[in-house]
Amino acid sequence: MANMALTNILEKMLGKDKDYRYMATSDLLNELNKEAFKVDVDMEIKLCSIILQQLDDSAFDVSGLAVKCLTPLVKKVSQARLLEMTGNLSQKLLNEKDLRRDVASIALKTIVAELTSAAIAQSVVFSLIPHLIKGITEPAIKLDIKCECLDILSEVLQKYGNLITANHEELLSALLAQLNSSQAGVRKKTILCLACLASSLSDDLLTKATVEVVGSLQRKPMKAEITRTNIQMIGALSRAVGYRFGPYLGDTVPLLLHYCKSASENDEELREYSLQALESFLLRCPRDISPYCDQILYLALEYLSYDPNFTDNMEEDTDDQIYDEDEDEESANEYTDDEDVSWKVRRAAAKCLTGFIVSRPEMLMKLYEEACPNLIERFKEREENVKMDVFNTFIELLRQTGNVTKGQMETDELSPRWLLKQEVPKIVKSINRQLRKKFIKTKVGAFSVLKELVTVLPDCLADEIGSLVPGIEKALLDKSSSSNLKNEALAFTRLVLASHSPIVFHPYVKALSGPILSAVGERYYKVTAEALRVCGELVRVLRPSVEGFAFDFKPYIHPIYKAIMSRMTNQDQDQEVKECAITCMGLVIATFGDNLTSELPTCLAVLLDRMGNEITRLTTVKAFAVIASSPLRIDMSSVLENVTAELTTFLRKANRALRQATLGTLNSIVAAYGDKISSSTYEVIVVELSSLISDSDLHMTALALELCCTLMTDQRSSLKIAVTVRDRVLPQALTLIRSSLLQGQALVALQNLFAGLVHSANTSFESLLDSLLSSAKPSPQSGGAAKQALHSIAQCVAVLCLAAGDKKCSSTVSMLTDVLRVDSNTNSAKQHLALLCLGEIGRRKDISSHVHIKNIIIESFQSPFEEIKSAASYALGNIAVGNLQKYLPFILDQIDNQQRKQYLLLHSLKEVIVRQSVDKAEFQESSVDKILNLLFNHCESEEEGVRNVVAECLGKIALIEPAKLVPALKVRTTSSAAFTRATVVIAIKYSLVERPEKIDEILYPEISSFLTLIKDHDRHVRRAAVLALSTASHNKPNLIKGFLPELLPLLYDQTLVKKDLIRTVDLGPFKHVVDDGLELRKAAFECMDTLLDNCLDLVNPSSFIVPYLKSGLEDHYDVKMPCHLILSKLSEKCPAAVLAVLDSLVDPLQKTVNFKPKQDAVKQEVDRNEDMIRSALRAIASLNHISGGDCSLRFKQLMEHITRTIPLSEKFNSIRNE
Repeated sequence: MANMALTNILEKMLGKDKDYRYMATSDLLNELNKEAFKVDVDMEIKLCSIILQQLDDSAFDVSGLAVKCLTPLVKKVSQARLLEMTGNLSQKLLNEKDLRRDVASIALKTIVAELTSAAIAQSVVFSLIPHLIKGITEPAIKLDIKCECLDILSEVLQKYGNLITANHEELLSALLAQLNSSQAGVRKKTILCLACLASSLSDDLLTKATVEVVGSLQRKPMKAEITRTNIQMIGALSRAVGYRFGPYLGDTVPLLLHYCKSASENDEELREYSLQALESFLLRCPRDISPYCDQILYLALEYLSYDPNFTDNMEEDTDDQIYDEDEDEESANEYTDDEDVSWKVRRAAAKCLTGFIVSRPEMLMKLYEEACPNLIERFKEREENVKMDVFNTFIELLRQTGNVTKGQMETDELSPRWLLKQEVPKIVKSINRQLRKKFIKTKVGAFSVLKELVTVLPDCLADEIGSLVPGIEKALLDKSSSSNLKNEALAFTRLVLASHSPIVFHPYVKALSGPILSAVGERYYKVTAEALRVCGELVRVLRPSVEGFAFDFKPYIHPIYKAIMSRMTNQDQDQEVKECAITCMGLVIATFGDNLTSELPTCLAVLLDRMGNEITRLTTVKAFAVIASSPLRIDMSSVLENVTAELTTFLRKANRALRQATLGTLNSIVAAYGDKISSSTYEVIVVELSSLISDSDLHMTALALELCCTLMTDQRSSLKIAVTVRDRVLPQALTLIRSSLLQGQALVALQNLFAGLVHSANTSFESLLDSLLSSAKPSPQSGGAAKQALHSIAQCVAVLCLAAGDKKCSSTVSMLTDVLRVDSNTNSAKQHLALLCLGEIGRRKDISSHVHIKNIIIESFQSPFEEIKSAASYALGNIAVGNLQKYLPFILDQIDNQQRKQYLLLHSLKEVIVRQSVDKAEFQESSVDKILNLLFNHCESEEEGVRNVVAECLGKIALIEPAKLVPALKVRTTSSAAFTRATVVIAIKYSLVERPEKIDEILYPEISSFLTLIKDHDRHVRRAAVLALSTASHNKPNLIKGFLPELLPLLYDQTLVKKDLIRTVDLGPFKHVVDDGLELRKAAFECMDTLLDNCLDLVNPSSFIVPYLKSGLEDHYDVKMPCHLILSKLSEKCPAAVLAVLDSLVDPLQKTVNFKPKQDAVKQEVDRNEDMIRSALRAIASLNHISGGDCSLRFKQLMEHITRTIPLSEKFNSIRNE
């Protein structure tokens, strides 16, 4: 039946009536689009023949439909038919008249675009290429045919260039010849074809193409247009092949620099194309372009101000003049010349400079010295589009500064941030001139620059606010201002209000408040929402604190309140506006509530109503938290009961964010208004809280426990509440304390809960202590308590004892020591917990009154069980913290005399030293000397565990006595014993903590002595130095920045596989390969990851990615994982450097995602491989986000492979949705 219907359609397609033919062709298109469409061989031949015939139909609408039929047809017919159709259409393309030729060209492009199978595509393209070459090269061929052939060829090469390697040489010769064509259109299309071909050319053919083009430029003289074409070709080749063009830069760059400088006065295009090519070199070949960077920078800066036809008479300082609109328009139209194209050169120079900024983070200082003043000067650019490019270039400079100097202060006079701060007055002066211009686009760009400036240097405009206010006013009040301009002006105002001291704005509040409140009434919701956010910041500025303030804010309260209230009560508006109005109203009430007493009932009622609406519920809950936390003690009596009841019901909701916000709000309300809330409401809240206490969400648990503590500590709470907490919350808390996940804020909140319970009625200390100790007992369901759980229980016991008073505390210590006496040789959780509890109590309180406690703990060192020995060591160290004078000499004496217990005693000493360094306490002089002698004697210990403990002790003592320790450690860096050298370097690692310490200034001149041990001959020392460098770059980057140029090459060397560190161990039946350098390589890459976060301005990413990162991507599993993270980070921070070598990174990534473990692999190996594949896919997802990644053919093929492979595709999609 289907064939009969198709035969009928085909007969109608041959009819004389064009309407019949059109309808029949339309029916055929519908049939072809059906998935079930199938025909036999004869019908296929007939179908293809008729469609080809229809392409020549005299009616254009019929031939157009016939072309559309080709799209589904290509997927439904055999390879033989496709080859036949391609040959037929190729003949028509070369021989037919204009109209039929155009249709044939469109048809061929359709076929090329729709080919799916690689094998079929190769055959079709292979048959098509000779015809295209003929159309391009034959002298007798018309110009338009040649252009059509070049268009089709560019599409063929873009999609299937790698399938026709046999034709590459012939194609290259044919296309290179066309670069000398007299027709500009042919040359332009040839450049596109050669660029598409270049990405799949072999190195030899790429060399041939480059030599030919560069050779043409070196041979003089030639026509100017041919020179321009060859320069364009060089830029296109560089963009197409990326880092592969690097070896040819030595010949190319000097040539382009010469042409750019020596071009005739009117040859602006030559300069433009040269600068565009140089820009592509910077972005695509960042490593090989390094020797020419300075020359390119100076050239770009020279041509940034290239304007031979215009003399700027406005260079004098005109900032104090007052411009009216007429003068503004006059200056804007001062000079126009339609034939002047010098703006193209300036635009190309600006983009070249952007490429430089993006690709050379390590040259940021030089950019500030050389480029920053020029860019600020060029804000006066007269051509609107070029001015926007200059703004964008400056914004990139600011962004790069933010990336490179993240977390650093601008106090260092050699830092980019400090240099930027010196330029702020000039930037503001220049921007103010732009804000007076009439062009909206210019003003939007100017505000974008200011926004980025405030983001990078948050408090830099304190002295400049006054000069910026008129520009903000004009942008918000001028009738000609667009929504986009108002939004940018408001966004800048919000940022500047949030990042500066409120006092700075007080002289300008009157001028700013009017325009901001006017914007709140705007019709466009984006502007209104942004204006409301600005209002929130303005409220904080008006009254920074409740205490008396010299500024009179009262005149502004009611205008702000009315403007926000009108928005909050209006139901018919965008959700973003509603949320912003609610948030802002919460701030207004919290800040000015004492001046809005008559308006409060109405306003709070509206907020209560918004809390009942699911869309605005969460925002309103947060607003009530702000109101309740206000030091003004706002009168909420009119809505308090309803708000509390509503909030209590929210604790049952599935929305986690809502429950989280509700807990915070309830805590604030109970703390402020507990006397007005009934005890029955308290009980309901406690019941709801009990269901939220679980280790599945520790953040929520912490908030719930904090609220419980607030409820109990409220003096007005009744006995019933304490009983309810004991009955409902305590069982949940005792279950939680057994969790090995418990830590951080949840653990602190749990300790506070027990401290609160011991003070409440009907909850005795003894019962609480018993329940805590009982929770450590093994249970039939869950077995014994985890080690982390025992530590949590011990901390809660210690807090409970201290809260109960000295008598209870002393009796508990006696009970715990009795446990140790009785169970001295058993590995019970009871004994383990007793030791930990004694340690925790002893750390918080001196328990030396219990005379024999130290001996009892020392006896536990004899236990055959490691957990008990470790707990005893911990306990002894912490008890010593409570009374150093008594216990420290005892520990030191024991270390000297008890060789077998040395490791445990060193751990006890470590506990003492670490606690003292954290508390900034000091040891006696004699104690320090004794400790140091003891520790240095153990530096060469054969046991790695002992050496690590010694290193940590030395590092922490260095924080207390840096003047004594640093020289002593430095002397030992030249020790003949490798273990000693490694130990002192690790000690320095432990002394590099995040907080500022007095050791910093002593260590700064000496730190290179420790870190240069990266080149030590012993691998243990090298790894220790790498770990120390990693810690320094994370915690104290300023200490090492001056030494990085020397250290980075040494670090890079540690990332490579060293064959001399790989050995084979003969295990009899089989041999096992051991790589001793694996841990060192892993540490080196992890160090690089940290350096990219904190010292990006001193790292040249291009020289690191290839070969070092590439080597890591091909390494062992443990090395690949950090390398994937580094690649993702580089994709975000230095996309140009990654893009330049993207092709070379595809192979290692592809091998990783395609790797399959052996059939007999154990589950652990399979899971590790799955983790590695997901890690590689995350890196690939980051690469896929880079703009311009589609230029790499190999990366596109990798993405297609991932999309086609279902398991990989599923993993990739889940990663993108994370």
